[in-house]
Amino acid sequence: MTIGNILDYELFTVHDATLRVWNIFWFAVVIGIAWLLIRIIKLVLNRQVIARDMDKGSVVALIQLVKYFVYTIAIVILLESVGVKMSMLLASSAAFLLAIGLGLQQVFYDIVSGILLLFEGTIRVEDVVEINQDLVGKVMHIGLRTSKIETRENIYVIVPNSKFISGDVVNWSHITKSTRFKVTVGVAYGSDIVLVKNLLLKAADKHENVEENPGPFVRFNDFGDSALDFELYFWTSETFGVENIKSDLRFKIDALFREHNVSIPFPQRDLHIRSSDLPAGSLRNL
Repeated sequence: MTIGNILDYELFTVHDATLRVWNIFWFAVVIGIAWLLIRIIKLVLNRQVIARDMDKGSVVALIQLVKYFVYTIAIVILLESVGVKMSMLLASSAAFLLAIGLGLQQVFYDIVSGILLLFEGTIRVEDVVEINQDLVGKVMHIGLRTSKIETRENIYVIVPNSKFISGDVVNWSHITKSTRFKVTVGVAYGSDIVLVKNLLLKAADKHENVEENPGPFVRFNDFGDSALDFELYFWTSETFGVENIKSDLRFKIDALFREHNVSIPFPQRDLHIRSSDLPAGSLRNL
């Protein structure tokens, strides 16, 4: 038996599709070429010459799209090589696909959402996002159906892509790298408000992660029940670790206030007791 006969040996036949020995080698060749092509495209896109004009998130999204496209073409070529006609396959399985579609509507919705995310680029890798006001994290990976988000507690959360399309999403990194945040503090009535303002600005000016342009500013927010309410606004590019920055500012504010005798009051309530509402002799027991 010659090598040609061995390669042309039929393993099995299903309807018009026939799997021969050479098809197995052809499968390996096509998958290998697809994998090599994706690797080459990935290396080209990651070169600094191209990456200089494209951000990392856009490069990753483009690589994902290329990967899905190349592997889809490879699968079609492999099916055609064994005699499977894609048009006949789709026509014969239309009812089956319809049943699957009805049962997996959410899955298809997630996949379509993933394609929209990759094409539109509204959310990219390394963006800091807030989903439905309860989940804040950094986007580490955008897949076809789900995405991976790393929270501030270093926990990876798998999020369906439809959450980004239908949910309330705040992208802190979408337009500018710097985002504005605030720290709220109250001081006792009678305090020198000019001194309070200067101390708050001093606390922000000394922090390495607070932007100088635009610089921090102080807002006299309100006359509270027990305190004069101030807000210290600042910009930072470290949006993912902003809670640590806020904590550092509070430590510094407390130290400066103690140094300059500025008191932070605690809520106080006056208790009024009417003797007519109490049983006889109860005031003596109090």
